[in-house]
Amino acid sequence: SNVWTSHPTSVTTCGCGDSSLFTWYMEWPAYAIAHGLDPFFSTAMNYPTGVNLLANTSELAFSLVLAPVTWLFGPVASLNVALTLSPALSALAMFVLLRRWVSWTPAAFIGGLFYGFSPFVLASLADAHLMLGMAAVPPLVVACLDELLIRQRRRPVGTGILIGLLVTLQFFIGTEVLLMMAIMGVGGIVFVAAYAAHRYPAALRAHARHAGVGLLAGGITAGVLLAYPAWFAIAGPGHFSGSIWPGEILQTGETLKDYLVPNQNVAGPAVSFSADHLIGGYQGFLLSYQYFGVGILAVLIGGFLVWRRDRRLWLFGAMTVSSVVLSLGSNREVFLPWEVLANLPLFENIVPFRFVLFAYLAAAVMLGLIIDHTYLAVNRRSDVVRAGPHRESKEGVWSRLPEWSGAVAGVIVAAIALVPPALYVAQTLPFTTRPVALPTWFRTVAPHLAGHQVLLIFPAPFTAYDNPMTWQAVNRMHYSMVEEGGPAGSLSRAGKETQGATVIANASSSILPGSSLRSSTSASDLASVRRALSEWGVTMVVIPDQPDLPTYDQTPSVTYAAALITAATGELPIHQADAWVWSGVAEVTPSGLPTSARFSTCTQGVASRGMSAVDAATRCLLEAPAG
Repeated sequence: SNVWTSHPTSVTTCGCGDSSLFTWYMEWPAYAIAHGLDPFFSTAMNYPTGVNLLANTSELAFSLVLAPVTWLFGPVASLNVALTLSPALSALAMFVLLRRWVSWTPAAFIGGLFYGFSPFVLASLADAHLMLGMAAVPPLVVACLDELLIRQRRRPVGTGILIGLLVTLQFFIGTEVLLMMAIMGVGGIVFVAAYAAHRYPAALRAHARHAGVGLLAGGITAGVLLAYPAWFAIAGPGHFSGSIWPGEILQTGETLKDYLVPNQNVAGPAVSFSADHLIGGYQGFLLSYQYFGVGILAVLIGGFLVWRRDRRLWLFGAMTVSSVVLSLGSNREVFLPWEVLANLPLFENIVPFRFVLFAYLAAAVMLGLIIDHTYLAVNRRSDVVRAGPHRESKEGVWSRLPEWSGAVAGVIVAAIALVPPALYVAQTLPFTTRPVALPTWFRTVAPHLAGHQVLLIFPAPFTAYDNPMTWQAVNRMHYSMVEEGGPAGSLSRAGKETQGATVIANASSSILPGSSLRSSTSASDLASVRRALSEWGVTMVVIPDQPDLPTYDQTPSVTYAAALITAATGELPIHQADAWVWSGVAEVTPSGLPTSARFSTCTQGVASRGMSAVDAATRCLLEAPAG
């Protein structure tokens, strides 16, 4: 509501952090289609290596469909449309699934509400993580599997093709959720088949051929549609090998306590400038992904015990437990199932706590079924219908209850389950929003750059400060920039330019491990920056020096960053449109470098920003003898 009642083309959750990355992903495919370029690959970012969008969380399912919105109103508007639609579509998908199994429509609505507007979905969307927050496909796949394995009222080929189309759609939404969906889907099918083989072997044999044909049709459909995209993601230009985030500890998941008590490491009042707000981008209350609350636990356990003859509760109860156990990850003192898969190719890039999504899915199904059972059990008229025309209606206390008693009972059960998480997520609703602020230079000068310019921008986008990606996307790709804020921009992937990239990153960020503004920067550091600029093909360096920008758009010390680039290039910057700019960097052939002592003398004790401070520090450096 904060977006749609203000300026949806220029206001969103934040033009910073991960939100910047997704704003860029909204712009590039639309730009590529309009200019006859490849929407799957771009050198506009991470120049000259480029970015493989299919190997990243590029959300092509949204960006391609919303390309007309992007053309007309810009990437911020299309991102807002995607963020607004995601929880509603996720809830609607769960509603569609539950309507297959419940007779009381509000029970399906409540299950959809619990799933689509869960803390997991909302926390994901707060940081614009559409690959997680758009969770509409898994419930629809469950509905198709129900038709294919159990009901078998429709032709198997048609159902199988639909499953293949849904798998394809999920690939273009998020491959991590697709892989988790495959793990849970295979587990669910094995569970159903094992139960049928034990209790109903004849029914299993009767259903096997129908199910097999449908699954084969689905596999062929997905295989044909995804053959090239899957190859491109795994082996195409700019693909990743091994761990996507080398050195990052991703396998440690949640704890059981986190499901009942919000994780206060991320959930707490907004602070002015924390690492979580900087990296994720969202500036409001930070939700904990996995908070269920004790109410839903009581409803699920109580409903399961009362209606334990409903085999669907057994199935989805098992799926809930399995998801929770997988979300605990590995690397713990006791053996956990995820340890079996954690180091396998592709599986190693799953963040295990995100299995919480499937815990929400299974719990939402159970919640809908239990509410429907409650409605039918309490409502006298429903009892008569269930008893059949040849049985007498039940007498006693049930006959004296009003017609709407079943609905009241269902609402009470729903309230017990939903009130704790509802009160929790209410702390961040409506989402906190921020205007997307472009520095003056990027708003006035960048759109008119001549020729193909390759920019190094401060704050550097390969640090936690992803904001330059928003500036480039809103500018409609008028230039290329080196490095990126996604996994391709990780310092561990900088190769022979690691040292130079690290020096630049430390000058851009105050939160990177070991980062600090060192006035005693060595000649080796300066030489590494010079090599990096040359290898990257940088033609311009731009450092905004604009105090009125939000804190997350600021370079910690403009003076230090300007001194670093001046020393590496041997050229003074010009002050243009509230920014320090070095032009023609590729044509500069500096001879020597300042000594570490001289660099310290010129930068120590100087103000962190401002024309006089930057001018004094940079001129001081060029007056120094070569080191």
